[in-house]
Amino acid sequence: MQLPDRYMDSMKKMLGASEFSEYLASIEEPRIYGLRVNTSKISVRDFLDISPFELTPVPWIKNGFYYSGEDKPAKHPYYFAGLYYLQEPSAMTPASVLPVEEGDRVLDLCAAPGGKSTELGARLKGTGLLVSNDISASRAKALLKNIELFGIGNALVTCEYPEKLASVFPGFFDKILVDAPCSGEGMFRKDGKLIKSWESQGPDFFAPIQRGILEAAAGMLKDGGYMVYSTCTFSKEEDEDNIRFFLDKHPEFSLEKIPEYEGFTRGFGMEEAVRLFPHKLKGEGHFVALLRKKQDSCGGTDSGARCFAQTLAGKKRLPIELEEFLEEIEAPFDKTAVTIIGEKAYLLPEGTENIKGLRMMRNGLFIGELKKNRFEPSQAFAMSLKCGDYSTVANLKCGDVNVIKYLKGETIEISEADLRGGGKNVLVAVDGYPLGWGRLNGLAVKNRYLPGWRWM
Repeated sequence: MQLPDRYMDSMKKMLGASEFSEYLASIEEPRIYGLRVNTSKISVRDFLDISPFELTPVPWIKNGFYYSGEDKPAKHPYYFAGLYYLQEPSAMTPASVLPVEEGDRVLDLCAAPGGKSTELGARLKGTGLLVSNDISASRAKALLKNIELFGIGNALVTCEYPEKLASVFPGFFDKILVDAPCSGEGMFRKDGKLIKSWESQGPDFFAPIQRGILEAAAGMLKDGGYMVYSTCTFSKEEDEDNIRFFLDKHPEFSLEKIPEYEGFTRGFGMEEAVRLFPHKLKGEGHFVALLRKKQDSCGGTDSGARCFAQTLAGKKRLPIELEEFLEEIEAPFDKTAVTIIGEKAYLLPEGTENIKGLRMMRNGLFIGELKKNRFEPSQAFAMSLKCGDYSTVANLKCGDVNVIKYLKGETIEISEADLRGGGKNVLVAVDGYPLGWGRLNGLAVKNRYLPGWRWM
C-alpha cells in the first residue's frame, strides 16, 4: 500500500519509530470483517444458536462479532430479516459508548449509512425518539433502508445541515452522536481509494467542518445530556485538537472517561478519550470522546421539547380499509397515533406531530398506503412486527427454497404446516422473523416484497 509521504511523516511523529513499524505491518494484513446483532429483534444467545457463520466475539462490544471474509452474511436470509448489521468492529465503538437509555431522545447527526443509528435505535427498544440525519440525500436513502430493515419505527430520518436542525431542536436531545466526516485515515486498509481523497482533502480541510458540526450539536443537547464525538481518522487536528477547541469555547461541557479495554490507546494528552489502532487490536481505527453537558448550564433545560406537543383529540376517523387492516394486528396498537399524510399512513413518534420545515426522508413508521378500495401495508411495517403480532403468517424454514424465491420477488406455494391464519394479507417470515408481505390465494402467496430490497 503506497501511503502519502506527508501522512507517513505525521504518523511516525505521533507513534514513534518502533510503533510506527508495527502500524505499517498491520495495514498490510487482510481487512477485518464485523457483524453486530440486532438485539431489538433477537438476543445474542439466540442468534448464536442459529448463526450459520463462524463468529468470534469483539471483546469490547457485547453484541459484536468478527466473521471470516469467506462467509457471505449479506447473502443470507437472516440479513434480509434484519437480524444483524455488517459493520467494521472499530466503528461499533461510538454507539456503544453513548449511554442510551429507554425513553431517551437521541440524535445521530452524521448518520449514513446507518451502522451507528441502527444500534442506537435497537437500544431504545421502541421507546423515545431517534433522529437520524445525513446531509447527503443519496446517502440518507441507504440510511433509511437500514433503519427500516432493523424494524426501528420511532425514528425521523432527515436530510439537513446541522445548523438547520439546531434551529428546530434547541436543547431537545438527551444523547447526541457526532461521528463526523473526516479524512478517513483509519479506513485506508479497507478502502484504498480514500488515500487519493486524503491527498486532496486531508485534516486541514475537515477540521473546520468538524468544529462547525460540534457547535451545532452542542446547542441541541439538554443540560445533563451526553454527546459522543468520533472519527475514523488518526489526525490529532481532527481528534484531540478539535475537542480542546470545543471545550475552550464551551466550559459547560466536560470530558467523561471511557472504560478501559485491552488494545485501547488513551488519547494523546487526553486520558478520557480513546484511540483504536489496527496494530493494537482487530479493527481498522477510530477516535472516540464522550462529553457531558453540565446539569445547570446557562442554556436552560429542554427548551425545545415544548414546541412539539400536540393533542390527538378530535382526529378524523381512519379510512375503513386501514381500520380493517389494523384489526388484523394482534399486538397492542394505538390507532389514535396513526396519521394520514396524502394517501400514506404513519405512526408518528410521540411529540413530533408538529415538526415542519425539515427535509424529511421518513417521519416515523410508514404503515402503508391507501389504494383503490384496499390498504397496502408497507415493507417498513412488516419489519417492525414480530410473527405473533399479526393474524396471518407464513413461517418458512431457512433452508426452504421458497425463502430465496420470495426474496427475489417470485410467487411461492406454501404448505398448510407453514401457515397460521387465513387473512388475505400474509406476513412472510423465516424461522420466526418477518421478511415482508404477500397476498394469500389458497396456498399461493403473491409477492409483495419491496422491489428495491430484492435478492439480486
